[in-house]
Amino acid sequence: MENLVTLDELRTGEEGLIVKVLGNGAFRQRLLEMGFLPGTRIRVIRYAPLEDPVEYEIKGYHVALRHEEAAKVLVEKCPKS
Repeated sequence: MENLVTLDELRTGEEGLIVKVLGNGAFRQRLLEMGFLPGTRIRVIRYAPLEDPVEYEIKGYHVALRHEEAAKVLVEKCPKS
């Protein structure tokens, strides 16, 4: 799987399929409850002016994550269409 990266490595407009949410505890559980489940498509909408946080679209809604949070989400990059 050469296209496996963490969510924080995707750039504006890129999409990925969630493979796994890493880590333990309340933050991981919160992401899973928000729909960060394996097989779910996620897209980078935009970076904040200082590049942190980043806005993502998942399941029709927008969520902002900091880089250290996004680094805990393993995704497979979708080919550019």
